[in-house]
Amino acid sequence: MLRTYEATLNHGQVQWLYEQPNIESARIIVTIMEEFKPRTKRQPPVSIAGKAKTLGDIISPMTDDGEWECLK
Repeated sequence: MLRTYEATLNHGQVQWLYEQPNIESARIIVTIMEEFKPRTKRQPPVSIAGKAKTLGDIISPMTDDGEWECLK
């Protein structure tokens, strides 16, 4: 039975991202997906700070009684 585990390879060392297999010795097949780049939260450029305007609500605001405006 084949099992899949996600890991990164750093300087020849395997680092498991989630579950580490409980196996002492095994034959493995390695598929290189892409160069690993840690995900970072995207930020707008500093040059546009304070220049954006909201043209409308993305979702209708809730009323004081907890109901959605669009459901009335």
